[in-house]
Amino acid sequence: MKNMSTLSHLPLPADHRLASVLLALVALTACATVPATAPVAPSPGMRTPAPAASGELDQNQRFARWIADFSTSARAAGITGETLRLAFDGVRFIPRVTELDSAQPEFIRAVWDYLDSAVSAQRVVRGQDRLLQSRPAIDAAAARYGVPAEILVAIWGMESNYGSNTGDIPTIDALATLGFEGRREAWARTQLLAALKILQNRDIERAQMLGSWAGAMGQTQFLPTNFLAYAVDADGDGRRDIWGSLPDVMASTANFLASAGWQAGQPWGLEVRLPSGFDLALADAEVRQPASAWAAQGVQSMDSAPLPALADSALLLPAGARGPAFLVGPNFRTILRYNNSTSYALAVSLLAQALAGGTAVQAAWPRDLPPLSRSQLLALQTALNSRGFDSGTPDGTMGPATRRGLRLYQRSLGLPADGYPTLELLQRLQ
Repeated sequence: MKNMSTLSHLPLPADHRLASVLLALVALTACATVPATAPVAPSPGMRTPAPAASGELDQNQRFARWIADFSTSARAAGITGETLRLAFDGVRFIPRVTELDSAQPEFIRAVWDYLDSAVSAQRVVRGQDRLLQSRPAIDAAAARYGVPAEILVAIWGMESNYGSNTGDIPTIDALATLGFEGRREAWARTQLLAALKILQNRDIERAQMLGSWAGAMGQTQFLPTNFLAYAVDADGDGRRDIWGSLPDVMASTANFLASAGWQAGQPWGLEVRLPSGFDLALADAEVRQPASAWAAQGVQSMDSAPLPALADSALLLPAGARGPAFLVGPNFRTILRYNNSTSYALAVSLLAQALAGGTAVQAAWPRDLPPLSRSQLLALQTALNSRGFDSGTPDGTMGPATRRGLRLYQRSLGLPADGYPTLELLQRLQ
């Protein structure tokens, strides 16, 4: 086990070190506002500098106070002074993190565009190569937890392009910034405390604890709380290293999926054909039944082979009535627990299928249908509500309530009730 401390010990008791460091930070930022030379009176036409330094100073002081307050609660939760010193000596507020956290893209990516890149030929070939190169570690995790090797490699590919892009933002700094900024303070404080426990357990050194702006870490992007709950030391070196140890990466990912309900021996689902006149309102995540019941209603596999014995399966129409249809089972919902995005879960499933040599999606995507932007979705939700088709609180995000309201509106027009938002429907509503 490596000793994470690479800093010399301060000649103060551990409980007082952080306070002295924070006081020094405040003092240094105050000194930074003192000009190095005497001020020069502005000449005519010269713009007087804006007092930005004052705001920056105030932010640094408030950040230092937030760190001090958090350290008090962390110490009460069992974090030692030494760990706090390792974590918060030199901790930085990162403005870019708050910008990314508050940014919400106006334009939504169509599922087919997402899948074009997520399951590209290049990603499939590279994934197959990585699967061959790393068979021992991947197969060991698959056998131990009952999760197929291709599913593990697909998540690996989706999360970090097979370990090549794990993020370079210090996790401690990112979570401290998010906690201080306040929009998601309770969540960020929970994740930051978990990150401190990881440091205290000596699983990783502070300088190597890197990840995304949102605090997700390692080659398969675990949040700190998930790391504590599911990370595995598979290589036996005494550390759970999801950054540099592929056995640990694969075992940790498989452990998460197994703990989330993965059912060994069952497929995620498959592409299917719907019979003519099928009630598309049944294509809803909340409508679940055995695959045999769907078969009795005329649902068929693309090659007309018997449907797999999927329990509690549901129909998925990610692009509405004009796009492909999928029958998905419990394991698809398990992937959603890893990342609660239908496009993501479908990408992982289809990438795993391609890695195993399976077929690509056969039905055509409706590429001529532009996805609605967030402001257009907001207008759609508002219009549905005003006409009595309850779609919940308008927020510009497509969810179950909006889909239900849209289906009711489609039924009122005698249209296929697929719940898929289109520009034509928005124009009719308006």
